[in-house]
Amino acid sequence: MKTVIKVTALLALMASTSPLLADEAAVRKALANYMPSEPIDSIKPAEVKGLYEVVSGANIFYASEDGKYLLQGQLFDAEAKKNISESKLGEVRKAALDKMGEQRMIVFKAPAQKYVVSVFTDIDCGYCRKLHSEIDQYLAQGITVRYLFFPRAGKGSESYSKAISVWCSPDRNKALTAAKKGTVSDAKECENPIDEHMALGESFGMTGTPMIVTQKGNILPGYVPAAQLAKVLASE
Repeated sequence: MKTVIKVTALLALMASTSPLLADEAAVRKALANYMPSEPIDSIKPAEVKGLYEVVSGANIFYASEDGKYLLQGQLFDAEAKKNISESKLGEVRKAALDKMGEQRMIVFKAPAQKYVVSVFTDIDCGYCRKLHSEIDQYLAQGITVRYLFFPRAGKGSESYSKAISVWCSPDRNKALTAAKKGTVSDAKECENPIDEHMALGESFGMTGTPMIVTQKGNILPGYVPAAQLAKVLASE
């Protein structure tokens, strides 16, 4: 029994002083000093020797073993012709949306659901309105649409206030449809996730609205007709 305990203790000591763990600690310490306000969700060796993959929220960074150098960009496998970063970012985005939860989105559920997309929308955006005017077509294709707000004019803007009023309405789906048609009820205030939606959109690299995020976490910028979207989702 004593021998087993000694061997176990030795293995634990070896693990605690392994270069891998030491490097992870160095990276974590360096990142904490460089960007203290950013959460570090995971640190693990990247596909490229000498680099660590760092997941922070909906972003992926690459750090040197000592944490001195930090890279942000796309990592490609030239032989396999694969964007490694984008495939992993899809997983990160999906996890972020799951964490947000449907209870903090406005959901138009397809009767015979085949696919689920999350759409960052601006009530006053022309193509956002076009997309929503065809919501029945998306639902008929089996596509459930989960809306998150991203008022492009920013916090405190008229679009931002409209988003809050829609969220605080007794029937959010009905209120959103009316707002997309230009009819917004009296301004309302309540606890709402609009700021969280905006922060999440920014972390996804938002460049415009609408922005569609598929079930796999892939991003489709701009308006995509229902039939075309169904084909894209079926090919994922």
